[in-house]
Amino acid sequence: MTFEIVVNALGGLALFLLAMQMMTEGLTVFAGTGLKKLLGRWTSTPLRGVFAGVLVTGLVQSSSAVTVATIGFVNAGVLTMRQALGVIFGTNVGTTMTGWLVSIVGFGFKIDSFALPILTIGVITKLVIPSRRWKGFGESLAGFGLFFLGLSILKDAFGGLATAYSASVASGQEAGGILTFVVIGLVATVLTQSSSAAIAIILTAAAGGVVGLEQAAAAVVGANLGTTSTAAVAVFKATPSARRLALGHILFNVITGVVALLILPFLMTIISYLSGNGDAQKSPATALAMFHSVFNILGVCIMLPLASRLATWLETLFRSEDEDIGCPKHLDATLKSTPAMAVLALNEELVRLSEISREIARSALLPGKPDEEIEKKSSAVRNLGSAITDYVGEVRTEFMPEDVANDLAATLYISRHFQEVARLAPAMRVLTHHSRRLADKYPGPLLQAVLDAANESFKPENFSEAVSYSEFQKNPVLINLWRAYKDAQKGVLDATVKGALPIDATENLLVALHSTRRAVEQLTQGFSRLNRNRRENVFTGDISNEEVPETESGLAG
Repeated sequence: MTFEIVVNALGGLALFLLAMQMMTEGLTVFAGTGLKKLLGRWTSTPLRGVFAGVLVTGLVQSSSAVTVATIGFVNAGVLTMRQALGVIFGTNVGTTMTGWLVSIVGFGFKIDSFALPILTIGVITKLVIPSRRWKGFGESLAGFGLFFLGLSILKDAFGGLATAYSASVASGQEAGGILTFVVIGLVATVLTQSSSAAIAIILTAAAGGVVGLEQAAAAVVGANLGTTSTAAVAVFKATPSARRLALGHILFNVITGVVALLILPFLMTIISYLSGNGDAQKSPATALAMFHSVFNILGVCIMLPLASRLATWLETLFRSEDEDIGCPKHLDATLKSTPAMAVLALNEELVRLSEISREIARSALLPGKPDEEIEKKSSAVRNLGSAITDYVGEVRTEFMPEDVANDLAATLYISRHFQEVARLAPAMRVLTHHSRRLADKYPGPLLQAVLDAANESFKPENFSEAVSYSEFQKNPVLINLWRAYKDAQKGVLDATVKGALPIDATENLLVALHSTRRAVEQLTQGFSRLNRNRRENVFTGDISNEEVPETESGLAG
């Protein structure tokens, strides 16, 4: 192997990787939000998710980009784990499009005759047209041209390598057996961080006679396994949803790869038959592209029927405390057809929601709690509240008694109180920070008085009884809080007028004071309604009249 061959091979690979990046980024910009909408809307079932994954990956030429977008949708709750697995399965089929491009265009035509014109048109489009979308299209065209120029250089390099090497390498006798080539394909993908680049290298090497067809097929399987390297890293340092999806990606590729290796001779026989002339050796690049597609489609056929069970199992892994908080514990789907039983389950879930909300509100006023922890738990409580709301909406309403319907309506309002407490908790942290910062300065003591009154109100004994709305207004704890709140509010404004507080700090403090008072009132009223609802097991009264108004004219302000 000469130095020139190595330099040409590395140069062709570098050009190929640059081209892949340009194509992916350019097509993503040109497509805009269309591809994201496609993933978000066309994945109602795992099978549709597979087709969406194939289509989008084939368009952007990057399974990694599609995987990242899918993880984002799972984290945002747009896709379920079951739907996302379908997309991930589809990306593995979609990424085989690169192999077909290399085999059909790269070896079926004179590359220079169309690569340079495409590159020229792409550069002109990117430089001349002002539209950002069309600049992206120009970049993708330029990448497309570079793709084939890099491939042309790789072909020449591997042609020289085939001449320099002995025939024993092509038969795999010196380089090792099938597993050796699996490792070579895997390492090539890990090093280039692109299965497309690794596949292009393998196809070019096979077409140049450097490796035999069966050894190249093993290397293709290894390249497929190598795509999980990024996912494997994600398992250790990403969000729980990303970890589960990454593990699903790894399992798909490992199972598919193992099956392909176990039946490799049989698959190669099928590929030879599908080639038409019964001799795949005459067109190794096309045969390998076909092999890449066939064994990935086979993997989809094996894994798709198991998607639901796999998703259920994955949901049990990497669970965080926040996720456990946000998942209902008592809302059994089988009870939706029996409204009276559903109400009992909802009451139990509301009790859990109330205690979690009270604990988060109390933690928000403790100086030692990290802000990020409060944010995560606040989001988890809102997710739980949303799950309760969705459950109520799914309860069967046919022939539902009026008292049960009223109970369900009460559930929604009680849940809303506790969700509001969770929403306000992060803003309450500002009050905690400023009270410590101004501990020895005015109005620090006034801020601390609000914190003390709020902490007093969060004691469990204050929520043990059901009270009416008029009794709610006369609650001594709330009256004390209201007075402390008004004094602190006046103190903050006085300090601002005197120049002791900057305007931005004043605005933040006023919001934090209001949020703290509002959270206490919402928590107190939520517990009152919950206790009354559980005691009577029926909701009576005008809901709208009991809502805490947003005014500053009295206790309920």
